[in-house]
Amino acid sequence: MSFYQSPPELGNTFLTDDVLRRYLRNTLPEDVLKQVEPELETLGELAGGEFYREANAQHNDEPTLEQWGAWGKRVDEIRLTPLWQKAQKLTAEKGIVATAYEKKNGAYSRVHQFSLVYVIEPSWHVYSCPLAMTDGAAKTLLTSKNQRLVERALPRLTSRNPADAWTSGQWMTERTGGSDVAICETVAKAIEGSDTEFTLHGTKWFSSATTSQMALTLGRPEGNPPGGSGLALFYAEIRNPDGTMNGIGVNRLKDKLGTRMVPTAELSLDGTRAIAVSGLKDGIKNITPMLTVTRTWNAVCAVAAMGRALTLAKDYARRRIAFGAPLNQKPLHVDTLAAMEAEYQGAFLITFRAVELLGKEENGELTEQDAGLLRLLTPIVKLITGKQAVAVTSECLEAFGGAGYIEDTGLPRLLRDAQVLPIWEGTTNVLSLDLLRVLSKGGSLEPLLREIHACLDGADASLEGPVTAARRAVEHAGTWLMRTLEAGGPAAVEAGARRLALTLGRTLELALLVREATRSKARNDDAVPAAAARRLWKTGVDLIVDEALDVDARTLLGV
Repeated sequence: MSFYQSPPELGNTFLTDDVLRRYLRNTLPEDVLKQVEPELETLGELAGGEFYREANAQHNDEPTLEQWGAWGKRVDEIRLTPLWQKAQKLTAEKGIVATAYEKKNGAYSRVHQFSLVYVIEPSWHVYSCPLAMTDGAAKTLLTSKNQRLVERALPRLTSRNPADAWTSGQWMTERTGGSDVAICETVAKAIEGSDTEFTLHGTKWFSSATTSQMALTLGRPEGNPPGGSGLALFYAEIRNPDGTMNGIGVNRLKDKLGTRMVPTAELSLDGTRAIAVSGLKDGIKNITPMLTVTRTWNAVCAVAAMGRALTLAKDYARRRIAFGAPLNQKPLHVDTLAAMEAEYQGAFLITFRAVELLGKEENGELTEQDAGLLRLLTPIVKLITGKQAVAVTSECLEAFGGAGYIEDTGLPRLLRDAQVLPIWEGTTNVLSLDLLRVLSKGGSLEPLLREIHACLDGADASLEGPVTAARRAVEHAGTWLMRTLEAGGPAAVEAGARRLALTLGRTLELALLVREATRSKARNDDAVPAAAARRLWKTGVDLIVDEALDVDARTLLGV
């Protein structure tokens, strides 16, 4: 009875991450790489050491809500966990948001920023949530050109001083539903004598980052028509100058499956003073910059979750002796881990390709081809990485056997937190429809086709199988789309929208793995991405079904 299993260990999560380091070597100019690497190494030491240990030790900690003070006054104070309090300070000091807006590395500033996010994300109990909203708010305010609000909020949202730094909330979801924000019930009443200041009245059923200093939210000015065009986007600060709540009541904290350290709340707005951000209509259109940013954060967090789960599973396979040998010497276990590794590496590359394009757009370097590609990639990248994150983290927990099901190992949290990734910022189906919306508004698959073919050009002969599969899959997607639209109309295309989006995403992942192998060959560093490309090819990338399935679907569901 003397045996005790050694737990998995991380080490410095930057120095041990060959996928990230290879990508950065292949992507960044030498001078930028030399600047970025020391920052990532420092953060990697915290992520794999102090923060990782505290995240595991505090696995039961959750925020708490004190609605009433000792003398009966409504206070609505939310107390954060110790790790979140530490993360607040670290975020500002390391410039996790600021890096993107300082633009010290030009078009590569987003790659720099999201590399920092990727390294630290799995070790701070989803503190990425308020940061994503903060980044999205900063982008939205800049895009709005509302100078009053930019001057008021942007220096705080992007501050490196913890005493001055703000985070922002994003309050869109109401009892009427999350994705269909056009049926928002919040009423905006104009304050007499002003055409930009209002009071808001309604309920926000699901508000993340409730401890932030400000929020962007939707409301319908009195007299506006129903539907999305009648909504306006508003800026509200959470507290008044005297510290009291700005007409905001915290009804309760939400009891969620995962992300339990995130103080997600249900709010009542009763006279909340707010300022119109950009006119008094087209609120949904005006939150587009925010969604582009937050969906990118979602994808980066998805690949970070996959990377962390696999790092732990691979280290454990080296330590765990079963049936006479370490698990990493067992062919079936190795095969299982390899399949997950290929999914993760493909997800990483498609995510950071979108990050690159976002950085180019913000630096004024986006070509027409790139702009079309970014519009297509934003929904695709978020939806595919969200699905992959749930599958990979689930399989990784299984790789630990029973230990993967025990809370104080810290492992179950990986899966519970991953499950939010296909839900927040648009479900898989909603994002599939977003892709169709892009195509219906004058968009084309052509930028994506060009990107895939460019990635495949010059590939080594050993990758002929993946190259051929990628070319065939993207061609199949294009012909299916045209043929189905002609034969069955928009409804038939909608029925296959998820399979179309996943196919396009997986095909680009495969193509990017081929490209990564090709551009790594000069350094004799192509073996891993080449192996990942072959494995993803064998797993399959083309999910499109040519036959119409809508009749069978209705029969199965009795509708």
